[in-house]
Amino acid sequence: MNANLGMGKGTLLQAWKQSKRLAQLPIIPASVLVPPGTRAVVIAPHPGDEILGCGGLMQVLTRLGRPLQLISVTDGCAAYPGSLLWPAERLSVIRPQESAEALRRLDLPLHPLKWIRGGFADHAVAGQESALADFLERYLRPTDVVFSSWDHDGHSDHDAVGRAAARAAAAVGARIHEVPIWAWRWAKPEDQLIPWRRARKVLLDPISVARKRHAAHALASQLLGDPDAGLPATLPREVLERLLQPFEVVFM
Repeated sequence: MNANLGMGKGTLLQAWKQSKRLAQLPIIPASVLVPPGTRAVVIAPHPGDEILGCGGLMQVLTRLGRPLQLISVTDGCAAYPGSLLWPAERLSVIRPQESAEALRRLDLPLHPLKWIRGGFADHAVAGQESALADFLERYLRPTDVVFSSWDHDGHSDHDAVGRAAARAAAAVGARIHEVPIWAWRWAKPEDQLIPWRRARKVLLDPISVARKRHAAHALASQLLGDPDAGLPATLPREVLERLLQPFEVVFM
């Protein structure tokens, strides 16, 4: 999807900040989204997606005393095909390390944090969707509140993770909500492809936003790209800014 053609980067960011759709979204407190006695399970297609989609929410839930479990489906090693700077062997080590540093910057209690790495092939999750659903089902409980990537996020891995997570959650009776991540790259502020009726905002205080920003800058490989190979950053700074507003969006 390439809905952003013809609109400048700064102009688009300003348009999102002025979006009537975003401004009118109903607000849902994190304490209602993840009620007492439940656990939040954040399923990330790639290391770092948990920060970009739920970095603020995870901070709020930690302060509320809600237990967290993270599941990283892939190691993100296929982000820059053909790159000598970021070969797959290097990224398979670097990206999980970046993600761990980002979580530390969120000031989350890492010792009790349950973090599972799926080891599924990056950029090939759609071909492993059934196996992923079975894998996820083993780690979910009926009382969980699951947060996965949106199944129409616009990246094949994100979409497949959304579908597999929905299947696994339904199998165990867990509640599931979707989080747009890749969609912030292609969607326009009033885009009809976004399921606005299902969308809710979780408001973030300034400290949580600042920590999320600090955490996102730990994802160095995604921010740098490989200019020598003509490979742009997988997380352009203008997209990052759209992910760092004082709220996070979930689809109920």
